[in-house]
Amino acid sequence: MILHSRNLSIPIFSVSILFFFIFYSMSQAQLTDETQTFPNVPGGTIGKSLEEQVGAGTGDEITPGSSSYLILRDPARSIRRGRQLFQRKFTEDQGQGPRVSNDSSGNIQENRALGAGLTDSCAACHGRPKGAAGFGGDVATRPDSRDAPHLFGLGLVEMLADEITKDLRSIRGQAITMAQEQSSTVTLDLESKGIKYGSITASPDGSVDTSQVKGVNPDLRVRPFFHHGGTISMREFIIGAFKDEMGLQTADTLLCFATDPDNPQAIITPAGMEFDPQIDEIERPPVCDSNEDGDADGVVNEIDPALVDHLEFYLLNYFKPGTGKMTRTARRGVRIMEDIGCTGCHVQNLTVDSDRRIADVETEYDPNRGIFNRLFATATELFEVSDDGEEYPQLLPKGESFEVKNIFADFKRHDLGPAFHEREYDGTMVTEFMTEPLWGVGSTAPYGHDGRSINLEEVILRHGGEAEESKKAFQKLNDRKQEMVLEFLRTLILFPPDDTASNLNPGNPGTNNPQDPDEHGTINLGALFQIESEGAE
Repeated sequence: MILHSRNLSIPIFSVSILFFFIFYSMSQAQLTDETQTFPNVPGGTIGKSLEEQVGAGTGDEITPGSSSYLILRDPARSIRRGRQLFQRKFTEDQGQGPRVSNDSSGNIQENRALGAGLTDSCAACHGRPKGAAGFGGDVATRPDSRDAPHLFGLGLVEMLADEITKDLRSIRGQAITMAQEQSSTVTLDLESKGIKYGSITASPDGSVDTSQVKGVNPDLRVRPFFHHGGTISMREFIIGAFKDEMGLQTADTLLCFATDPDNPQAIITPAGMEFDPQIDEIERPPVCDSNEDGDADGVVNEIDPALVDHLEFYLLNYFKPGTGKMTRTARRGVRIMEDIGCTGCHVQNLTVDSDRRIADVETEYDPNRGIFNRLFATATELFEVSDDGEEYPQLLPKGESFEVKNIFADFKRHDLGPAFHEREYDGTMVTEFMTEPLWGVGSTAPYGHDGRSINLEEVILRHGGEAEESKKAFQKLNDRKQEMVLEFLRTLILFPPDDTASNLNPGNPGTNNPQDPDEHGTINLGALFQIESEGAE
């Protein structure tokens, strides 16, 4: 894209275009491709074909139109493309359909995707509130239900888990060094960001005893995704969801390289996530040859790796949940949660040491400036400009620390008792689960990974196991204090991004036209600039 006037400062240009493309003109949960369907309602379609969205492929930082180039130099376009890919309805011609064979039959114990729902878009399972990368889909219904979680704040979750992993492994390295220097066993506590993960004992021969490690695998890798803590990264999550939920195969060059046992090197994705096959077990893509038809549906190279790049970057920068109306009663509620021990696992605030995002949006209840949902968002840039002589300069994440408020998580697995245990397709029971971050919990009923708890009170009372004492403490509260806790939890909300007024487009607080984004406000400053686009997205 080209500004008619290039004398605007880069930060103003970048912020305006960035937030325009992230948050404007994408009001539908699922979108069709207008090169394939007609006629269409304006604003409800994608203007580029899938091939046009692939563009110049993954490329590099000097290949115009490639995913690497856009992420580094035109991140707004990459994020917008990621959002459209998230909402795109894929077709059978593009490979949507069978997951493992033409009839999707097979051994369900070996391939659990056979029991999952088949869909045609990411937004079909993650589409509430309207237009958001939220919740709302039921991925599987038997033997125990599996509700799709919301994806707000996903990039922050990945970064926190990765930093905790590095801290824990650094302590392991220190223990080994000390044991060798002292010629005796050394035991060190494992702690990161104020969270305790047990202890580790190292011997002079370099071996380690991990029997006292708590809440994380012996390899000390925090896996923040899926209920049981099964996946390291958003990229694995994206590729796995394409295969398991849509039957779309991705020959991802980066993860294929990262899962090659003969590869001695770490790789870094365009979104900044590092994979090291020497120290981590990484989920291998379903195919590693773009000419391989992994699901025997007659279509190859179904999802180009460049599309995965855009989706990963989009989710890295996706909004964190917002905060609703905070009354005196609600403020008292969070203090009661601390008193009865809830925040021992649901840690309220955590800090990312080096933020890889390029933008942040803080969304809060504001009855004066908020219009459609009485919410108002404040957007902040997190990048700096580096001019390397190319037509477009590099827009690099500042990499500064960032306090993640109201996440309420500890990135550990816990046994919450038999009421939370879940059956697998082979009849075994999963008994330990990652602590569910509470941000957004006020918007996401029903509760539990299986969706069996109808409201917040019921899911609290369902707790047992390691949370038994906190549950009992909640039960002992009088009705008024219990309601204080529930009122606070209801302030942790998701929101429809296209219907939220912001410092970038405050809208008209007195409007009587709630259908018009310019009236109810959006996170949109791009309309103030004249833009010559490379073509409608």
